[in-house]
Amino acid sequence: MSQQQDAPFSRVPDSEFGYNVKQVDAFLSRARATFNGGGNDDSVVTSHLIRRTTFAPQKGGYQAREVDGALDRLEDVFAKRERDDLIAHQGEEVWLQQVGRLAAILRGRLHRAKGERFRRPSRTNASSYNVEDVDRLCDQLIDYFEKDVPMAVDTVRRVEFRSATGTEGYEESQVDAFLDRVVELMASID
Repeated sequence: MSQQQDAPFSRVPDSEFGYNVKQVDAFLSRARATFNGGGNDDSVVTSHLIRRTTFAPQKGGYQAREVDGALDRLEDVFAKRERDDLIAHQGEEVWLQQVGRLAAILRGRLHRAKGERFRRPSRTNASSYNVEDVDRLCDQLIDYFEKDVPMAVDTVRRVEFRSATGTEGYEESQVDAFLDRVVELMASID
């Protein structure tokens, strides 16, 4: 197992795949520069960018679970900072309007009939998400947004759905995009 003395994360054994060390280190460097007010406009890191960032696999790379956990915490910090900056510069009313618009969009989809909340893949052999699993999470989200039932943002980040085949399930990309917006909203209000 290759270990660096000052590495921010554990490394997987050389025979296993982890996250590309150089990519992770470069991204964290960019995030640090943004957080400290440095960097140029092309390298600014936002909570949305953190949520969408992926790393190539590398044998002997960083332990994925550790990196993912750090990115989740980093996203939360950036989301809160972005919210606070927006409130400081444009007022709480503007922030509340943004939150309200996003919540209305999400609730619109959540209140669709079970089995009809998301598109079905057009190809019969495409991989998709199990409809019951996705609908169960949607019901939990309704309880969170409308009945104040506690739910951690990490529940949404780490959710795993059983696979379905083709039109039997929901289209993965649409569900993933929706969950990204849910995480964005939850991170900005928690």
